[in-house]
Amino acid sequence: MESSPNPRVLVIMPAWNESEAVGNTVREVLNADSRYDVVVVNDGSTDDTADVAASAGATVLNLPFNLGVGGAMRAGFKYARRCGYSQVIQVDSDGQHDPRSIDEVLAGLARADISIGARFADRGDYKVTGPRKWAMNLLAKVISSLAKTRLTDVTSGFRAANERAMNQYLDHYPAEYLGDTIDSLVVAIRSGCTVTQVPVEMRARQGGKPSHNPAKAAIYLGRSVFALLFALTRKRSNPAVLAPQASGA
Repeated sequence: MESSPNPRVLVIMPAWNESEAVGNTVREVLNADSRYDVVVVNDGSTDDTADVAASAGATVLNLPFNLGVGGAMRAGFKYARRCGYSQVIQVDSDGQHDPRSIDEVLAGLARADISIGARFADRGDYKVTGPRKWAMNLLAKVISSLAKTRLTDVTSGFRAANERAMNQYLDHYPAEYLGDTIDSLVVAIRSGCTVTQVPVEMRARQGGKPSHNPAKAAIYLGRSVFALLFALTRKRSNPAVLAPQASGA
């Protein structure tokens, strides 16, 4: 007899050298709703991220070396399946994703397999300019066409998935640059998953330093276009993989 789905929600936090912010972020999430469990995937940090996260109340998965967000999320999804969670949501460990918005993003799963917390959906004052803005607009336009719905923030990491989407992610969740956002989303859509977005407000980082500057923004433009083209060549998943497992009688 198969176990019934876990009624709780798993919050997955990839973290690399985020000791300044991860503890407070974990506590905020746990205080936001008693249904939430937090797993911090310590992505080869060289600081005390793991100890800080554990002390704050998170379960910690320690990766032996830095794999990037894609590799960390793969570990999180495998943990979710092993523990029987039917809903998961990715939250940044640096505090930019407001834990008070988690329930709003999860609510999107009532109408789609993947729900994105969108920064550019007429809510909040988060802005980008120059090459990053051009890249994000291009990506949003192309992926909206694939998804047959309007999406404004396809690079957001604040996103939730139901069991059907998790099954697809476990079959294919890339670890390449932008793979955790662009590539994973394109392949999920082409494999039959539905997507929606929910407007959210972003906050400033609660610790550490942002990595963006004009040179990196220009590089981002080139890499994002390449990531999109690469994603479009990926094979789609077997539709059979997407069906949630039926519970035993």
